[in-house]
Amino acid sequence: MSSTTDYEVSREIFSDTVAAAAVRARDHLLGLQSDQGWWKGELETNVTMDAEDLMLRQFLGILTPEVAEETARWIRSQQSENGTWATFYGGPPDLNTTLEAYVALRLAGDSPDAPHMQAASGFVRANGGLASTRVFTRIWLALFGEWSWDDLPVMPPELMLLPSWFPLNPYDFACWARQSIVPLTIVGTLRPKRSLGFGIDELKVETPPKPPAPLRSWAGAFERLDWLLHRYERRPLKLIRRHAMRRAAEWIVARQEADGCWGGIQPPWVYSIMALTLLGYPMNHPVVVAGLRGLERYTIREWTPAGMVRRLEACQSPVWDTALAVVALRDSGLAADHPAMVRAARWLADEEVTAAGDWAVKRPALAPGGWAFEFDNDLYPDVDDTAEVVLAIHRILDPQRASGGADGSNPQRAPGGFDEVEPQLAARLRTAERRGIDWTIGMRSANGAWGAFDADNTRTLPTKLPFCDFGEVIDPPSADVTAHIVEMLAEVGQADNPVTEQAVRWLLDNQEPGGSWFGRWGVNHVYGTGAVVPALIVAGVPADHPSIIRAIRWLVEHQRPDGAWGEDLRSYTDDAWIGQGEATASQTAWALLALLAADPASPAVERGVRWLVDTQRPDGTWDEPYYTGTGFPGDFSINYHLYRLVFPLTALGRYLSGRSAS
Repeated sequence: MSSTTDYEVSREIFSDTVAAAAVRARDHLLGLQSDQGWWKGELETNVTMDAEDLMLRQFLGILTPEVAEETARWIRSQQSENGTWATFYGGPPDLNTTLEAYVALRLAGDSPDAPHMQAASGFVRANGGLASTRVFTRIWLALFGEWSWDDLPVMPPELMLLPSWFPLNPYDFACWARQSIVPLTIVGTLRPKRSLGFGIDELKVETPPKPPAPLRSWAGAFERLDWLLHRYERRPLKLIRRHAMRRAAEWIVARQEADGCWGGIQPPWVYSIMALTLLGYPMNHPVVVAGLRGLERYTIREWTPAGMVRRLEACQSPVWDTALAVVALRDSGLAADHPAMVRAARWLADEEVTAAGDWAVKRPALAPGGWAFEFDNDLYPDVDDTAEVVLAIHRILDPQRASGGADGSNPQRAPGGFDEVEPQLAARLRTAERRGIDWTIGMRSANGAWGAFDADNTRTLPTKLPFCDFGEVIDPPSADVTAHIVEMLAEVGQADNPVTEQAVRWLLDNQEPGGSWFGRWGVNHVYGTGAVVPALIVAGVPADHPSIIRAIRWLVEHQRPDGAWGEDLRSYTDDAWIGQGEATASQTAWALLALLAADPASPAVERGVRWLVDTQRPDGTWDEPYYTGTGFPGDFSINYHLYRLVFPLTALGRYLSGRSAS
């Protein structure tokens, strides 16, 4: 009897400790909200963003010594001891990133004879030099005459004239890829050559030409096609070429967002500015002015011991971050009518997308709805953000949802809830929620699952092009996106909808052999599994279903001895890294969300929660230098600075809610 009492006391003390940690995290998160109601953490990527910004400004003739030096300080600070740069924290040296960083530092005045520069150039040469870099890196150097346009794959602007049903038309590519490819067809046609102000012979290595690939292979077929396109480039059909160039320019201008960006992401943004200026748009043209001014919103400047540093975000995530923050705060017990929730709800209502975008090419009869990722990205809403926003709205509006208090209590919302406090806003939210659900359902692909931005963006032919040697260029359905939508549909009472049921079957059919699910937009199998298991459970799949049992077993087997979870980005290219990596708060929280949904009594839960409590910083957040977000699997990674706070808070809140209800 005494031992049982001691156990219960110990459990109660632990719950109090968890509750205190949740309060600290909640208060820190509340302190990060803007006056307008949104949350936004920094999206940290790699120094190619900063290097390419300097090269863009050199190309346009607007690079200043101040901008060059502030950016160079940041680039230098990210150089590893061996003189190289990686694409993610703790990652291996990367040839393309190192070469672009080196060129940027040369633009800032660093001597090629300086020790840090010699180390970088030596690595580049040892790994094949400029000739061994990806197509996009060689395009940047072709702009300055350091690589021949003749030795780059051709993407002719005549692509703009292909109908949407014809192979390799712009809408065969994912939205982020088509937004880069269209302006690059102009740049590649006009073949500019500006001056860097120096040569980079120290980065070049003589390499023998590669033998042609077998004709019967995709690589061989496209090599021959590229040879034909190069011949066509010498004598194009002038009327068709002019029409295609005009169509491309009109397409670019029509897709500039309200803040001056293109797609809210760096690559199409800089390529679009270059393309338009090459077509004769002056630097004072409103489109160019807006584009350059918009980049300032993505620029971070801060003082360091070395002086002012300047760096760019590749994109921003206020809608995503705000929805995640609302869910975390509600699941940790914050009242729905708290002023922070009201501000967030009003901002989310204002951010609803009500105009058609590129997605309408495949779904012309579908009414607009949903949310995008960025402040101004209305032409490219996505179903992943929309699902999370609907979940956040549902957390606020549902009067039956109990709130598990971060102090260990379990207060019930008063009847009426948010509707009584903010009736007009509640009505707006319900209307937006309904439109978002309808739009999301309409965006599913033929196989019953969802990609992020487009429906049925699954034609693999673009992936075979020599031009497309970096990143994902199509947007097929993925387990994590589909799971978020299944969770959303089940939460709003549509678990029995045939659409939901078909998506559940797709998820079950696409479980990995080991029991996990692949993570397209987060690293990696921990993210996918952390998304799918809660979705399946809320959709009605029982916890003793074989797929759930296998998933929970996989998570338990991959829990670290310290109780945490971590998975390295190299898991995308090397199976040995799957489920393996340094501990992170966000990935530990993802694993806990799955376990709390399917097996909350598992000893792994308490061990994971204890790790979160023990590693929390005094200010309520967690250290997380490791990248747990994914742009392109294996190629481009993201450290979402808010992930280290919102996901642990969600996990702690759900743990406490389950404890208080038991």
